[in-house]
Amino acid sequence: MNELKTLAEGLRFPEGPIACADGSVLLVEIEAGCISRIAADGGRSVVSRGGAPNGIAMGPGGKIFCCNNGGFSWLEAEEILRPTGQSADYSGGRIEVIDPQTGEVTLLYDRIGEHRLSGPNDIVMDGQGGFWFSDLGKVRARDRDHGGVYWGACDGSRIVEAGYPVFGGANGIGLSPDGGTLYAAETETGRLWAWDVEGPGQLRKEPWPSSCGGRVLCQFPGYRRLDSLAVTAAGNICVATLVAGEITTVSPTGEILHVAKMPERMPTNICFGGADLRTAYITLSTTGKLVSMPWHEPGLRLHHG
Repeated sequence: MNELKTLAEGLRFPEGPIACADGSVLLVEIEAGCISRIAADGGRSVVSRGGAPNGIAMGPGGKIFCCNNGGFSWLEAEEILRPTGQSADYSGGRIEVIDPQTGEVTLLYDRIGEHRLSGPNDIVMDGQGGFWFSDLGKVRARDRDHGGVYWGACDGSRIVEAGYPVFGGANGIGLSPDGGTLYAAETETGRLWAWDVEGPGQLRKEPWPSSCGGRVLCQFPGYRRLDSLAVTAAGNICVATLVAGEITTVSPTGEILHVAKMPERMPTNICFGGADLRTAYITLSTTGKLVSMPWHEPGLRLHHG
């Protein structure tokens, strides 16, 4: 943790960092309902506003593709900010496209057939005209919506429910370097799932009793909840691990290779940047910080990045 450098403070539950070529970092501030840019000197500017942006990715034409979860309720006490469930003014989950130059927000998807999206959370581009995204579901006082894994075409022409249900909420999502394996972190169970990708929107399904058709790549030990993830150039999966306050690196065969302790219990997202992709940018969400640190292996260069 001595290597951690604080880049920005006072953020309102930051997530979804994207490291940009100019040294800035795009991220969401979920509680503030905006996408912000943190400049290399730490200055903050607002790119767009609206709803509850969650995970973001750069897509075709330099546009930002955004998972908007529709709204959380919040608790703030003792300098800790955290979501507690579905907001009273919940507006429905959706995928949006944002022009970073103008801040214009365009709705791309808010349903699949007759079913509304619940709480889209994280997103990864597939380099084939589409993207995979997770839906965490929504939590209320006495019940919850199931999560799932979806695929959407970037032009808004097609959306596929590819892995459903993920009972404990699908959160972080990523692709192997060759695009042949999709990974998703299940928050409440501490499970990392994997599917073989057969094509755009097509996953090879494992038979029952797999509920979502995936295979459990790794069951995290103890009480650990999982958030977002990022994949390295070598194909390892770095998972933001809640409660324990760690970034946990898992091999493509499911072994835990490395654990980096963080200074709070809710490190929610990690991405890679810098000229050699060996700088990790991490959001410490309950304390509202964006931090960076040198990483022991280079990250994977993302499509449209």
